[in-house]
Amino acid sequence: MPPAGRAALRAGVVGNWIDNVHVFLPLTALTPALAVVAGPAVAASAGAVVVIAMMLGRPVGGMVFGRISDRLGRTRTTRVAITGTAACALLIAAVPTHELLGVGTIGMILALRFLGGIFVAGEYSAAIPLAMEWSAPRRRGLMSGLILSMAPWAQASIAFATALLMVVLGPDAYAAWGWRLLFVLGALASLGMLLYYRTRVVDAPIARRIRTTSDPAVDTSADGATPVTGIRGVLTGRWAGAFWQVFTLMTGLWLLTNTTVIMLTSQLGAETALSATSVSVAMGVASCAQALAMALAGHLSTTIGRRRVFVIWGIAATVLGPVLWWAAVGSTTLARAAVLAALLQVVTVAAYGPVSAYLSERFPTHVRSTGYGMGYSISLILPALYPFYLPGLATVLGAHTAVLVLLSLGGALVVVGALVGPRLAAREIDDDLDEVAEGRTRIRRSAT
Repeated sequence: MPPAGRAALRAGVVGNWIDNVHVFLPLTALTPALAVVAGPAVAASAGAVVVIAMMLGRPVGGMVFGRISDRLGRTRTTRVAITGTAACALLIAAVPTHELLGVGTIGMILALRFLGGIFVAGEYSAAIPLAMEWSAPRRRGLMSGLILSMAPWAQASIAFATALLMVVLGPDAYAAWGWRLLFVLGALASLGMLLYYRTRVVDAPIARRIRTTSDPAVDTSADGATPVTGIRGVLTGRWAGAFWQVFTLMTGLWLLTNTTVIMLTSQLGAETALSATSVSVAMGVASCAQALAMALAGHLSTTIGRRRVFVIWGIAATVLGPVLWWAAVGSTTLARAAVLAALLQVVTVAAYGPVSAYLSERFPTHVRSTGYGMGYSISLILPALYPFYLPGLATVLGAHTAVLVLLSLGGALVVVGALVGPRLAAREIDDDLDEVAEGRTRIRRSAT
């Protein structure tokens, strides 16, 4: 592999860690300071909304930047998105408190989080397909697992950094100004990655070839009449089947994420005797376990097939997930909470391991970033709106049972989404990305 390819793979791994630092900053770093920053009256209800604001921005970014990436190139798009992400983080770090702006403070934070979600989606819609396009076929699963394992590593990093700052500065100083340091550090990390992309990373040969080819198959459907590129081609055109299958699977994974990461963090803080620092440590330990399992799942998918891995993990999430969640929220010690949270995340969200490879293999190069960005991002809309429908479910089913139902539903959707998709067994994925996406793998060609 040429140096530019190795640079793209390194950038995909480290860049996704930085992206997810920005994703988890408000959930872990800002929450302990929200009462001071936005006001006590707002803090009680604003925590989940701040997280949702970024989630709702990501579908917009997936559509817009995915299409830009397919048309103008992965690296150019990534550089623009990184710049926007860094700017949003710096502006949040500088936002005045409610004593100066009143409710305008939380309004600014929500707006910047929404805009940040657009840029973060732009990054992973371009940078991750770029890494997959540079990967050797037999290493795509491993690289996928390593890249996506950066999400829990980022969560662990923020959790431990928050706990450390709260211990060193004290809760009052942290709430007053300490939390801003983490946003500044996140922005600086993004700017460092921007420099790396400018000097080391270029598009993969497959993407450069597609953008310069005159082959009509790139721009038209099988009958030569219907355009298949762009958002419409993914939603309703030739690649609609792949998109809606991916949408089903990813909706399940996002439900698992919300229940075992966001809701679990909230419940551990509200219903146990654990301090905010202990909750951060417990979730940090769980994230480390999740990251290791996620990398393993990505590599395992190359050996036993992508679909089989999703089905195994989906069944485990449906059957074991509710039991582990219930036990975790009943924890009375830090050690018990950390172990149970770790087991819960291993049997549920570690299923993300093969996702980067899988989504890249479901869409050919000329719509890969569009399909990846939309499949990964649009699917999080319904799960992200849980603060609006979870209270109603809780009224009918009970607070804990409502969460357990969503967790089981997430696992079931992962199984269904995987079963209606292609098998993508070991021999079928050992080929060029476009050959896999078009169903023209070596095993099928040899059969004819």
